[in-house]
Amino acid sequence: MKTVTIYTDGACSGNPGPGGWGAILMYGEHKKELSGGEAKTTNNRMELTAVIEALSQLKEPCIVDLWSDSKYVIDALEKGWARTWKKRNWIKSDKKPALNPDLWDRLLTLCDLHTLRCHWVKGHAENEHNNRCDELAVAESRKFL
Repeated sequence: MKTVTIYTDGACSGNPGPGGWGAILMYGEHKKELSGGEAKTTNNRMELTAVIEALSQLKEPCIVDLWSDSKYVIDALEKGWARTWKKRNWIKSDKKPALNPDLWDRLLTLCDLHTLRCHWVKGHAENEHNNRCDELAVAESRKFL
């Protein structure tokens, strides 16, 4: 299997408010940037959308090194929370509804196709790819202001 590196980020002006997402896919010498946004959304929805859109670009099962500054995304995938929420009909351990079940369902389906290795990266710090994803996401969110 090919190993692909993906960086993602989401941004939102207000929460909810206008939002954007950015992603960078890297394989060997190849690099592809993606971005998009929505007029009324949340930061977490944009974080999830970035990962979904990036994984949707892959045309075959891959090993994916996913880098995100979203603890929400990384922890829910790494610690198995999202799969547990789905098994419980999108109810969390505290008996409250899990947020964004539509996006989590799409993401978990994509995760089943690939081998994900999740990595948390500190946001707004020294990582050039995370910073570029942030720039893409913020630029998209500003289109709705």
